[in-house]
Amino acid sequence: MQPTATVLVYSDDAGTREQVRLATGRRPAPDLPQVEFVECATLPAVLSALEAGGIDVCVLDGEAVPAGGMGVSRQIKDEIFRCPPVLLLIGRPQDAWLATWSRADAAVTHPIDPVEFAEALAGLLRTRLAIEA
Repeated sequence: MQPTATVLVYSDDAGTREQVRLATGRRPAPDLPQVEFVECATLPAVLSALEAGGIDVCVLDGEAVPAGGMGVSRQIKDEIFRCPPVLLLIGRPQDAWLATWSRADAAVTHPIDPVEFAEALAGLLRTRLAIEA
């Protein structure tokens, strides 16, 4: 098992980024490595972090402004070679079809349910770490 997993968290709202950190805890599941966060509040910061490499999963806020997480997800899936899996935070369950359009690998709703979020993040991390192994 690698020593840490890196999760990029994109939201213009510092409170949302904090909710993601709190829901994840030190690790989203006992069988996974500890998580380190790369926090981004703007699209250029997301693109720079992804270009630098080392990101295992992206958590994108679908309600972020001016660049919403759904559009960011679709853009990075098109532009980033071997794009990490994307967990999209959506405003309501009815937005799940937009998450599919955005090519997100998973979606959870606001407000963040820590159990649901940790399970979704753990699943994406397991998939990503298995591919890299």
